Amino acid sequence: MRAVIQRVKAAKVTVLDELVSSIGPGLCVLVGIKTSDTATDVEYLVRKILALRLFEDEGKRWQKSVKDLELDILCVSQFTLYHRLKGNKPDFSGAMKGEEANQLYNQFLDRLRQSYVSSKIKDGKFGAYMQVHIENDGPVTIELESPQSKRAEECAEK
Repeated sequence: MRAVIQRVKAAKVTVLDELVSSIGPGLCVLVGIKTSDTATDVEYLVRKILALRLFEDEGKRWQKSVKDLELDILCVSQFTLYHRLKGNKPDFSGAMKGEEANQLYNQFLDRLRQSYVSSKIKDGKFGAYMQVHIENDGPVTIELESPQSKRAEECAEK
């Protein structure tokens, strides 16, 4: 699994100009799921996202996590994170498909809610054409990939 994590002042998701979710300060997490991802990848990402120290404390940078400060998290499924280019055209064959991806993404959301304050976890609408409005804070953007996904990718390249 891959996550692109952005520290935000605010973020929201709309579908057809209808508000789906919104948060104040916290993290916006774009989540990509690879064909070989499992519950082990979910556990890794949840643990890392909640522990990442991306916030200040008493003027010192990189001291507090989203969990330490009890901030919001907006998650958005994004299959395009697992692309490769064929010439100039993106190919998404590395991304997990449809219902299977939806189940693993929901498992990811469930684990995040179990490991944190459930009401602080928001998400977009899986499979929908969404508009994601992000007010970056910093900007701070961190990319994470579960170790299992990295190994699978390295094996596929050999």
